[in-house]
Amino acid sequence: MKALVTGSTGFVGTHLIPRLERPIAVGRSQEKIRQRLGEVEARVWNPGQNVDPALFRGVDTVFHLAGESVFQGRWNPARKAEIRKSRVETTRRLVDGMAACPLPPKTLICSSAIGYYGDRGAEKLNESAAPGHDFLAEVCRAWEQEALRAQEFGIRVVCVRTGVVLGKDGGAFPQMLPPFKMGFGGRLGNGRQYMSWIHIDDLVGIMLHAATHDSVSGPVNGTAPEAVTNSEFTKILAGALHRPALLPVPGFVLKLAVGEFATVLLASQRVIPEKISQAGYQFVFPALSTALANLLSP
Repeated sequence: MKALVTGSTGFVGTHLIPRLERPIAVGRSQEKIRQRLGEVEARVWNPGQNVDPALFRGVDTVFHLAGESVFQGRWNPARKAEIRKSRVETTRRLVDGMAACPLPPKTLICSSAIGYYGDRGAEKLNESAAPGHDFLAEVCRAWEQEALRAQEFGIRVVCVRTGVVLGKDGGAFPQMLPPFKMGFGGRLGNGRQYMSWIHIDDLVGIMLHAATHDSVSGPVNGTAPEAVTNSEFTKILAGALHRPALLPVPGFVLKLAVGEFATVLLASQRVIPEKISQAGYQFVFPALSTALANLLSP
């Protein structure tokens, strides 16, 4: 597999690149790519610009991971527009570039998110579940639609709907740890909302499995088999750290602190990775307790 990775210097990209035999890392700057990833083949693309089809020269698989973080900065109309643009318009440009290739890549693995489903309580959500109606759900629907256009050009497309990614060096986990280590951790809101999480190693594993199994296409849930409620997550993490978790954060406090983004933290999504499990993927960390033990080990 000759794979090209956009968003190569991001959290997921830096874990995916070492597991590829001949990766091509894509970013705005070759210097930045090599500072983060070492001596890899680096190609330049500014996601705000159209794609030169030469970017895909010799490539059979594209992993499209680029996009602005939804966790950084308070949501306002300008920030929300940037989040949408960095996913929907960037993916449109990427697919247009692939379509213009004399010999386009065979496979596109595109990031998406479980925000697609909206706030769904305790409902179990496999890949056929209907989309939600909030901001992130609308972004994810449009994002996936742009990626799936590549099917018109004979390209197999997989959209990985990612849950809360747990890793030592990125994502939400390093931000969670300090208050829990000090004994100040606690549930968010009433704690009954489901958190669909995944260890970074399994997320990368799912992407690689999807890339190498032609039977996999369309949306794929990138979550561990067992979602937990926020209260359960809090209890398991506090127990792993041998600390109390006595300070819940009421929903209204979250809304005052982070504004509209609080709806994401309080939303409930009980997501089931049905399609990738049926395709034979074996989870390395199916249980939260073992995933946390791995992440908290020296």
